[in-house]
Amino acid sequence: MNFTITRQNLHNGLAAVSASIPSKTTLPVLSNILFEAKGDVVWMSGTDLDVAVRVKVPAEVKEEGSLTAPGKKLQEITRELPDQPVQVSTKADQIELKCGRSNFKFNGLPADEFPTLPSIEFDGGWQVKGKDLHSLIHHTAFAVSTEESRPILNGVLWELRDGEMRMVATNGHRLARMSIPASSGGLPSADFIVPPAALQHVQRLFKGDDGLSVARTGNHLGFRAESTEVFTRLIEGSYPNYEQVIPKDNDKVATIGKKALESAVRRMAVVASDQTHRIRMKFESGRVHLNVLTPDLGEGHDEVEIGYDGEELEIGFNANYLLEVLRYMPTEDVKVAFKAPERAATMEPVPEGDETIDYLCLVMPLRLLD
Repeated sequence: MNFTITRQNLHNGLAAVSASIPSKTTLPVLSNILFEAKGDVVWMSGTDLDVAVRVKVPAEVKEEGSLTAPGKKLQEITRELPDQPVQVSTKADQIELKCGRSNFKFNGLPADEFPTLPSIEFDGGWQVKGKDLHSLIHHTAFAVSTEESRPILNGVLWELRDGEMRMVATNGHRLARMSIPASSGGLPSADFIVPPAALQHVQRLFKGDDGLSVARTGNHLGFRAESTEVFTRLIEGSYPNYEQVIPKDNDKVATIGKKALESAVRRMAVVASDQTHRIRMKFESGRVHLNVLTPDLGEGHDEVEIGYDGEELEIGFNANYLLEVLRYMPTEDVKVAFKAPERAATMEPVPEGDETIDYLCLVMPLRLLD
């Protein structure tokens, strides 16, 4: 293999792919990037066996071939090289980089030791706009579970329907759901449970104005736009019926300024118990009182003016879950709806003007002990 490439193109390709390399692995080849030179491009691939990233960069290929070489080390070297063309060549299982007066050789491994990437047919897949996907991921993926006891909840449910695209994530204590209008192009409806790590790569590698092709083959999902591809293994199983847990009869509704509530909850969280993070919220006409009592630390009280004229109600929440949900609310004002102290509360954005945002977060309450 022998090719010449600009330092910038080599660095961009390595940076895109290196993030998919596992930090620790018992398989040495997974620490490497696969280089494949053919035609007038070089393909670079990296994988941790669950998620794979593949990028295509233009190069002047003198001799076609393939080899795997240490990804992170190559990225570090390329970052420091002078801004001149880089000549990359291989001899047996060694890769050599020449750039100006700099010369480096790294030991590689044969290409046939690198895991085979999923073969996905993108023709006839779903067409998705980058900005739509970014918005769905950003507003929902934070709510996935990190506990290994229920692997289904470790992924984001992605529903594709004619006229609508939706993502849902929950850990059983809080939930985020967002829908946006989308055309399926006549394709059948589909549901996937996607690992958040794959969605992070999608956010990182694809721009908002990119048009993405999304396709599924077996238990793998692929994303492709121009010169970049991301493949992921899907989480198998049935996602819980999240619609059942979203209350439809929450009749007590308060409108609260997001920043004011966030600041007050953040202050209360300092005094809250390290175990439960519980804060007590008492809603009354025109205001909400926030109280915390932690016997071995102390107590705190705060209040925030709100739009509320319902009957008085006291409810407890995990401060961390409230702060998480508020952080991702896309509007200045938030609508909080509840029914009783032991029932789930919902939080939705209050859009300005004619704007509509189909976004809902749910937070389960904590029992208040007197």
